[in-house]
Amino acid sequence: MKQGPLPSVDSPDDMAGPADLPRCGPLPTRVGVTDPAPEEPLGVVAVGPAGAERRGVLATLLGLDPVMLTVPAGSWLVVRHAKVPTRAAYVPGYRQPHSYGADRDAAGPALARPPRRVELSVPEPLLRHFTLVDTPDTGTLGVAGGRVLLDAVGRAGALLFVIAADQAFTAAELNLLAEVASAPVQVVFAVTPGAAGWAPLADGAATTEDAGASVPPARVPGRVDPVAVTVAAHRAALLAAVPSLAGARWFPVDDAESAADLRRALVGWAAHEGLQRASADPPVLPGQHDRVSVVSDPGDWSEQLDRQTRSCAQRIRQHLALELANAHLRVVQEIVFGVGCAGLPELLDREMAALSLLATAQCDHAVRGIVADAAARVLGAPPAEGVRRRIATAVQYGLADHRPGRDLDRVLLITSTAGVAGLTGPEAIDALDGYPRASRDEVLPPVAVALSGGCWQQWRTPGNDDHNAARAWSQRALREVELGLSREVSRRFEVIRLSLGAVLSDAVDHGILLA
Repeated sequence: MKQGPLPSVDSPDDMAGPADLPRCGPLPTRVGVTDPAPEEPLGVVAVGPAGAERRGVLATLLGLDPVMLTVPAGSWLVVRHAKVPTRAAYVPGYRQPHSYGADRDAAGPALARPPRRVELSVPEPLLRHFTLVDTPDTGTLGVAGGRVLLDAVGRAGALLFVIAADQAFTAAELNLLAEVASAPVQVVFAVTPGAAGWAPLADGAATTEDAGASVPPARVPGRVDPVAVTVAAHRAALLAAVPSLAGARWFPVDDAESAADLRRALVGWAAHEGLQRASADPPVLPGQHDRVSVVSDPGDWSEQLDRQTRSCAQRIRQHLALELANAHLRVVQEIVFGVGCAGLPELLDREMAALSLLATAQCDHAVRGIVADAAARVLGAPPAEGVRRRIATAVQYGLADHRPGRDLDRVLLITSTAGVAGLTGPEAIDALDGYPRASRDEVLPPVAVALSGGCWQQWRTPGNDDHNAARAWSQRALREVELGLSREVSRRFEVIRLSLGAVLSDAVDHGILLA
């Protein structure tokens, strides 16, 4: 029987479960910019349209050959500091990275699919201050890629937008910048010469004095400089759409001398941001080492824990089903009107990257709420942050003691037959990050979904351009992902119920929190 399209639902509330289940509370409904966590390393994420010489700007900042910064289309580049130069590709479906030479003449490895990220480590002093991240061109990101980018920018703390003199901001780029502007993220702009150099003067063009305090002065005193006028025109176009970025700094970059100003600005930001993050992370949290007693009669906390875990698992499954339905519509639209069959694997892989971030955020949010609510019932008051982390650590240690909790470090790989295969291990999950996270203090490991290399080989084969077959394949693949994620979410919250219940039962039996 021919299957119809996946349903599109306007709201997860339309799929509400039984009324007797308590509400799980509001869950994150989309991936976006978050406040940088104190434990996250400082990073500068470079973005911009194709043709803006973004790679050349980064190479000038680092004093490297631009060829060393070349990565496969769709991959992220993460440049770190190290005494010995190395370069490695992290490919979904493998537990270990693929190493290859870090010199300009080194060829990349022959891979079945593009890596999610390439890490380059070089002994460049600038990288002692922050990690530099280059991303795919903004024109190729789409909805899902934009969400992944916003998540990375929020964790890194700074965005470097590179645009050429003869380019204009697109609607998608302005929407992206508007979201970044609403978060505590540093935004810096670099303008590079266009194909014909710096734009010539136009009638009524702004003078140097009109360019704004954040634009460097003209290079010829007393005259109108085409460089400053070009920067001022870009700034005016941006502020007309995103006025909240009026304080962002702008830098024309066409050589090493002009890039030095940008370099100093980024180092200054890193020094200030580093102090702020360090001050927000106290060495000892309230309640971290205190003796914590429990109430004499905590009531039916165990039954409430059971109901809440089932409710949260149900809500998350509903949210993910909604997101997969919308992803299916975007994929079909792109197959028919956009990227076609050859671009299907890269498009679907971006969708799965964004879906993984959303599922991880929802699980983390729900588990934090479950731990806090159950602990408050047993302890008689909302737990302090130190107490909550003690309980969360004890729950995390207990995951492996329960059969459903084994192998939670699991990657779901979409195969060429539209099925889903599993690969376990924290190294396998790490290979899926475009911009890797710092060590997590959450109870559960991240949710991870990606495409296997066989999908690239199948849809990039010459002559395999059947749109109907691609639509049917993507529909089956997304249905399998929905089933796999549903099982994973149920398993995760079942083991949370068992492990948290064991920790709090010990506390009730002994009259004191043992975690």
